[in-house]
Amino acid sequence: MRTIKFYLTLLFAVCTFLVNAQAPQVYPANYANAPRFKALVYYTQHAEEAHYQFSLQAVEFFKKLNYGDGFVLDFTMDLSSYTYEKLKDYSVVVMLDGYPNTKAERDAFEKYMENGGGWVGFHVAAYNDKNTNWPWFVDFLGGGVFYCNNWPPQPVLVEVDNENHPVTKNLPAAFVAPSSEWYQWNPSPRANKDVEVLLTLSPKNYPLGIKDVVNFGDFPIVWTNTKYRMIYLNMGHGDEEFIDATQNLLFVNAFRWVVSTDKKGDPFKK
Repeated sequence: MRTIKFYLTLLFAVCTFLVNAQAPQVYPANYANAPRFKALVYYTQHAEEAHYQFSLQAVEFFKKLNYGDGFVLDFTMDLSSYTYEKLKDYSVVVMLDGYPNTKAERDAFEKYMENGGGWVGFHVAAYNDKNTNWPWFVDFLGGGVFYCNNWPPQPVLVEVDNENHPVTKNLPAAFVAPSSEWYQWNPSPRANKDVEVLLTLSPKNYPLGIKDVVNFGDFPIVWTNTKYRMIYLNMGHGDEEFIDATQNLLFVNAFRWVVSTDKKGDPFKK
């Protein structure tokens, strides 16, 4: 009886050792004890209706990302009070359907970005033409000026340019993005040595459009100017932008990546 008890005890000890040997030595989850960072989301009701529709849904999207108060999330429809001293407290500024318009607003944003600020811009937040009169902004975006677009909005096949980038590494090599109005730029941002294109509208889509048809040309839709902590995503038109899980994952990745590259340190590793 003692012999059986001894072997059972020994077997239990061996099993316990094997289980513990396979267990991770560090706890896998990293729970926040306080908000990790501050984010500011800007949008305006004075935008085109389809752009404003997107903004209202985007506001709810970002609110859901902040379930549990993972970070401080502020919203504004007026940038006039956001001086550089106020902006610099934010790890990232998200622009949904517009950009700074007055000289004071533009000066504050330029200083913010030139000193390590973070920016996530959607769709019309990068629109610029001969009437924009903001050369710095054109350079910030990679040199491209609005050239043409398809109409009406439609879904498209998009292709990942760099499958190893943090923003795209968990995305499929190609997927169909929900319906949007797609902007083409001239010159293409890809021609800028400081720009890294992450997602491109596939040439398999050509001819693109029914009323207004784009027939050819380089068509990047997500990129970063590596001189800054920024990313631009051409999506942002209408009320269908958040119906697709893959595109939602892209949005989360883009937001998280900009925050993670903060010069103050990656808040997700604390």
